[in-house]
Amino acid sequence: MPGENLTHDEARTRKNLIQTHTYAVALDLTQGPDVFRSTTTVRFSAEAGSSTFIDALTATVHSITLNGSDVSASAADGARIALDDLRDENELVVDADMRYTNTGEGLHRFVDPVDGEVYLYSQFEVPDSRRVFAVFEQPDLKAEFQFTVTAPSAWQIVSNSPTPEPVPVSDGVARWEFTPTPTISSYITALIAGPYASVRSKLTSSDGRTIPLGLFARKSLFEYLDADYIFEKTRQGFAFYEQKFNRAYPFEKYDQLFVPEFNAGAMENAGAVTFLESYVFRSKVTDAIRERRVVTILHELAHMWFGDLVTMTWWNDLWLNESFAEWASTIATAQATEWTEAWTTFQAMEKSWAYKQDQLPSTHPVVATINDLEDVQVNFDGITYAKGGSVLKQLVAWVGEEAFFAGVSAYFAKHAFGNTELRDLLSELETASGRDLTEWSTKWLETAGVNTLHPEVTVDSEGTITSFSIRQTAPADYPTLRPHRLAVGFYTLDDGRLVRTDRFELDIDGERTPVAEIVGRARPDLILLNDDDLAYAKIRLDEESLRVAMEHLSTIENPLARALVWGSVWDATRDAETAASDYVDLVLGNIAAETESTTLRTTLNQLVLAAGQYVAPERQASTLERVADELWGLAQQATPGSDAQFQFVKFFASAASTPTQLETIAALRAGAITLNGLEIDTDLEWELLVARAAGDQATVADIDAALERDSTASGQQFAAQARAARPSSADKNAAWSLIIDDDSLPNTLVAYTALGFRRAQDTTVLTEFVDRYFDVLLDIWNSRTYKIAEHVAVGLYPSSLANAHLRDATAAWLDTHSEPAALRRLVVENLAGVERALAAQERDAR
Repeated sequence: MPGENLTHDEARTRKNLIQTHTYAVALDLTQGPDVFRSTTTVRFSAEAGSSTFIDALTATVHSITLNGSDVSASAADGARIALDDLRDENELVVDADMRYTNTGEGLHRFVDPVDGEVYLYSQFEVPDSRRVFAVFEQPDLKAEFQFTVTAPSAWQIVSNSPTPEPVPVSDGVARWEFTPTPTISSYITALIAGPYASVRSKLTSSDGRTIPLGLFARKSLFEYLDADYIFEKTRQGFAFYEQKFNRAYPFEKYDQLFVPEFNAGAMENAGAVTFLESYVFRSKVTDAIRERRVVTILHELAHMWFGDLVTMTWWNDLWLNESFAEWASTIATAQATEWTEAWTTFQAMEKSWAYKQDQLPSTHPVVATINDLEDVQVNFDGITYAKGGSVLKQLVAWVGEEAFFAGVSAYFAKHAFGNTELRDLLSELETASGRDLTEWSTKWLETAGVNTLHPEVTVDSEGTITSFSIRQTAPADYPTLRPHRLAVGFYTLDDGRLVRTDRFELDIDGERTPVAEIVGRARPDLILLNDDDLAYAKIRLDEESLRVAMEHLSTIENPLARALVWGSVWDATRDAETAASDYVDLVLGNIAAETESTTLRTTLNQLVLAAGQYVAPERQASTLERVADELWGLAQQATPGSDAQFQFVKFFASAASTPTQLETIAALRAGAITLNGLEIDTDLEWELLVARAAGDQATVADIDAALERDSTASGQQFAAQARAARPSSADKNAAWSLIIDDDSLPNTLVAYTALGFRRAQDTTVLTEFVDRYFDVLLDIWNSRTYKIAEHVAVGLYPSSLANAHLRDATAAWLDTHSEPAALRRLVVENLAGVERALAAQERDAR
């Protein structure tokens, strides 16, 4: 829709013209299943005589009143309302109908298939509060927000302020009048409504206030909510942040709500955080997921200070908002909870994501150029979150942890309830640390790309090191060489285990850094650059260290060191320096001893990708067969009931392809085969059924029968995935049609259907969709909401093919489509994945 895509220039112009003061938003949620009534009264000052616009994605505009005078309905175009002849002080009233969505944007409406109950929740980041009320939709136009909600009296109504007692309006209908919020940005306002079940608690803040706590979930899911544990992690996070930030929690209460069909992991609405409903565990999950939930809880809590209390001026500092929360939640998890190896998880998951994103053609500086809202949407990426978090970890090593927290504390004190830019934070860190961060900021935040560090070592005939240096390289497109604070670890075989025997911490810069301290020492069995993972850089192992790692990786005692070696060899495989078949050998030979769940999960995902797309095509089928067989063997040998056993079974199911393997899955699901300690619970039963469907051993009737037994929202999602995973052309066409020919499918069912669509043991079944994908792509982008269009652009791209035909067709589309930039970026990233797979296949064939 014209006017939906706010540009940075428009935002700056509007900020120079007006200053917002208060919003009073009255919402009537009793108007039926399609629309709700929204009446917004906004007070703002302006340059007298000037003109601007307010954002409002409306279904019907009933009336517009500016300073007591009616404004013609023609001022509203469905996305914006033109405002002319403004006064010094203004009052605008917009009365309109707004649409509910099923895309996870704006005010999402969900009907629980279990009991027919209706649940609503808002998701406003980046630009979607305008789907619920008229608003100057940009982060630097903060205001106080006061919500009044009319809804069924049996519902729970949650917003940023504490929930008031409802006032009866009519039979079965009540009104909730919330007190105004502090001064905040529109994207962190919130409304959650419906018959949510809840549990309450409280804590005492560092300033002596009692902070009410609430946890919410749908009634049909609530029995699975482990409230005591979540409250415990929340209290640990509060204590850690209030002490480290030297500032009490800035809002009146803290509610955490688990909501259906959520697009993200969570959202930091001030005092009313929404979470992906999958974080309510109705079935067994891996320890990796359990730890990820803790990190997510602490990530959103960190945002209450960094993002909500102090907010970026424009979305070019989105990275700082998310990177800080990513770094802070990891250190809080490691230091304040039982998940003490959180930095190993960070290396295995976040850093691998960052390195992958930073090597795409679409990579960008951490401080990205954000020209408009579409730019923001595609920048929720591995640079914004994971590289930024890694760079902040490097900055903490650079200035010192104590100075870093002191600078952050001063930053909160100076800018509370205001807007800032990167320079405001760096200024406080310079004051606290005494270090000039100008050059650091330029090299780390304003340039793109990742450096690679290589050890250069020579030894004499007796094994004594005669020279040692660290060589730094950069890709040709992004040639910046950066300063790094890092450690070099020496590991020696001792009674069959690789044990660290020495560690050297130093600063490096430039193309080559000699390390005189190491010269004259005996060469160890393995030399590990970036030990303890202080730096953000790809690392390589020298030839002897790689040989030792291939044989003894599983014997490295330190889990973070193991994760670094896993990551180094995987990165070399992605770069087509190491053969994918060798990587498969490394994983299958060492993975049984891995103790860290996220490292295990990440490595097994990479194993399946390597076997299915990076191994030479003529060997892919046999490699996948071997991988599945060995994973099943590992599952049988694993400790009963262990996380490793659980993961080996799940990945066996994802790789299974032969009749014998699929028969094993059928027997496991039916209980004819059992593993001691392994329960085939609801979600695992579904995963095994999806595997059978992909292998053409489960019919649509089988899937329907499973759905009848589990007619929940999760059951519907698994069923959609299973149907789309069936291998025939007719099944793939049915999945395609569900998404492309009908725009009514909810966001989660689009995502799960696409997930099943891409799953194909014989990938040639996807060939017919290559041209069709590009035929519909632009129309889908222009006609669907951003999240649905993204699901199509990424989810229906037949990446499993990984062949020259897909590469060439993708390149041809890019050659003829210079716009829209955000869509091009997604397609460029799709192409990069195919090109990397083809290079890896060529290397493996040699």
